[in-house]
Amino acid sequence: MKNLGRWAAVSALVFAGSAICCYAQAAYKVDGSVLKGAHVKIDSMQPKSKNLNANKKGGITGIDSIQNFNGSFNTNGYGPNGAAQHEWYYNMVGQSPDGGMTTTFNSPLVPVSIELLAPDGTQGYYNGQPLYYDATQYVSGMVGSPIYQNSTYSSSKQPTQFVDAVMRAEFDHGGSDTWHTLLNPTVKNNYVMKVPYGYYYFAPNSDGSCCAFVLIDYNTFGNLLIPPSTPDSTTAVGNAEITGEITTKDISTFLFPNTYLYFGNPNNCCVLGFHTYDLEAGDSSNGNLQRRYVLNYSSWISPGLFGAGSQDVTALSHEMSETFNDPFVTSDGVHNVTPWWLSPNGNCQDNLEDGDVIEGLPDSTYPITLNGFTYHPQNEALLSWFAFEQNSRAMDKAYSYPDESTLTTLSPVEQPNCP
Repeated sequence: MKNLGRWAAVSALVFAGSAICCYAQAAYKVDGSVLKGAHVKIDSMQPKSKNLNANKKGGITGIDSIQNFNGSFNTNGYGPNGAAQHEWYYNMVGQSPDGGMTTTFNSPLVPVSIELLAPDGTQGYYNGQPLYYDATQYVSGMVGSPIYQNSTYSSSKQPTQFVDAVMRAEFDHGGSDTWHTLLNPTVKNNYVMKVPYGYYYFAPNSDGSCCAFVLIDYNTFGNLLIPPSTPDSTTAVGNAEITGEITTKDISTFLFPNTYLYFGNPNNCCVLGFHTYDLEAGDSSNGNLQRRYVLNYSSWISPGLFGAGSQDVTALSHEMSETFNDPFVTSDGVHNVTPWWLSPNGNCQDNLEDGDVIEGLPDSTYPITLNGFTYHPQNEALLSWFAFEQNSRAMDKAYSYPDESTLTTLSPVEQPNCP
């Protein structure tokens, strides 16, 4: 079990690459062979806290966080400990489709640039050039993407955003033409994450500048991203909380420039993004309610680094879709726990993580062109697939969207860990 500090829960998009051949040329330098031949797997962690309210349709109560709603489905399957179970509860972002209302969330986008430090803690250099990787160069690409901008989808009469289109397809028989769940992006100040020597690797550009990509130790990254106890300015999330750039009512993204995570050593690589929430204690100003800052880390992905078409906003689309379907990452042990399933890519899980089912499959992305640029959001699994519905209630009786041909069959009924 990995040390995640105060992270309440995390679910990550992970690419496990082949063995590294070429990083001995410098203690911290790698080349593109690190990422070649990558395939997809999953990494997740559950918190210890419980907060049920399972059958309250209006959502989970007793917390200071984003608007959310609950629902349930019935199917036979096996729970986390192998016990037979028939009723399953889910919790999602926004308002229930039954009401036909539109919910718009402020969606802060915090660019996080990377400064790689020398052994003495000062700015690192390579070939006389500073090891500094600027995240702001990818902000316009993110904001202009289908995650935040409207495009045309079969699930909506009017152009809409990518994740909203997926949600509308998911609840085809429950959503009206007025039911939408939308994001309003607001770009925040650049934050510089200073990564200590010994916990990173980097690949230089052809001219020796920084960087083609950066690899950072998973636990080190988490400690630099999320505050250990209370918000503090030495972490990216803590600083954004203190400055008010993100609030508990927002769905926040921390944008990184081709920054991927490894476990222990670069042979165990790479996490491209994860969604989670920062858990903070309440006080008299919010009725002493538990504060949950819902957020994701997503890397911009330059073309050619990974297979399966993964590039530009693939990680962001994966993590934002999972945020909508599982905002609190199955944290109470009840909501978004599903029957055990085995997906076509080999992931064996028991949670409503709709991106994990499809990540890394051939043609897993769904190209969308906006303003002359072709983006690559990921196709997503729909609720009916997790509910093992032989006759899917989603639009067109589909199990995936926007490409309905990505998933055409259900998982076998599995016992824990898919023996």
